[in-house]
Amino acid sequence: MDKEKLLEALNKSIARELQVSIQYMWHHVMAVGLGSAAVSDIFKKIAVEEMKHAEKFADRLNYLGGVPTTKPEPIAVGGNLNKMLSDDLKAEEEAIALYKGYIKLATEMNDTTTRRIFEEVLEAEEEHHDTFGKLLEK
Repeated sequence: MDKEKLLEALNKSIARELQVSIQYMWHHVMAVGLGSAAVSDIFKKIAVEEMKHAEKFADRLNYLGGVPTTKPEPIAVGGNLNKMLSDDLKAEEEAIALYKGYIKLATEMNDTTTRRIFEEVLEAEEEHHDTFGKLLEK
């Protein structure tokens, strides 16, 4: 396998992390209604974590000789708190599936460092998924 597949995976991951970082931050700003104060803070906290994921992926991509993208994946914002949480839950589900595939790719390419970065971010995405899922149940 050539290194280009891994560079593409890292860039797709950067675009996704930029997307959710913006999406969650805008949800933090736009959240209104009963219970929104507590949820708003959670949106902000996770948005910052997602930006740190983008940075990790960009650092690794740069090290491997690639150029990090500046273009996020499509951003879903707006609606009531329930819609925001549903959109965010879906984004986390997509990330989990994506990163599991990229862990396999990095393993096949014998790139332990990139695999470990994806595993670390996957763990955080699963935590975010759990958080959004629990908030939707309330």
